[in-house]
Parts: sequence; structure tokens; C-alpha cells
Amino acid sequence: MNTFQYQVVSIDGDYANLKRTDIESDELKLVARALLPPEIAEGTRLLYEYMQYQILDENSEG
Repeated sequence: MNTFQYQVVSIDGDYANLKRTDIESDELKLVARALLPPEIAEGTRLLYEYMQYQILDENSEG
């Protein structure tokens, strides 16, 4: 199963713009906030794994 790391760039109503941080990319991914942890804010780092998003601990590697 693939895993990806993202950072929340912006939040616009019911959607959030995510940017990949595990590879070099300028593309943003628009994701419904219902699929994301409710505690997210701009700048939150996320891990996408097994079709779920979870907040990355600030002390974690990556």
C-alpha cells in the first residue's frame, strides 16, 4: 500500500488544499474536509495511508 505525506496549504469552506511533501511537487490536491481529521489547520502535516488521513506528529521523521 502506498503512503503519501501532505501539508494543509489552505482551507476553503468544506474543502482543504493539500500539497505533497514527500516528493517535489507544486500541485495541490483538493480534499473534502469530511475525509480529514477535524483538528486540521493550515500548516498541519498529514499522512495518507490505507485510504485514511492522519495527523503526523511534529516530532516524526519525514
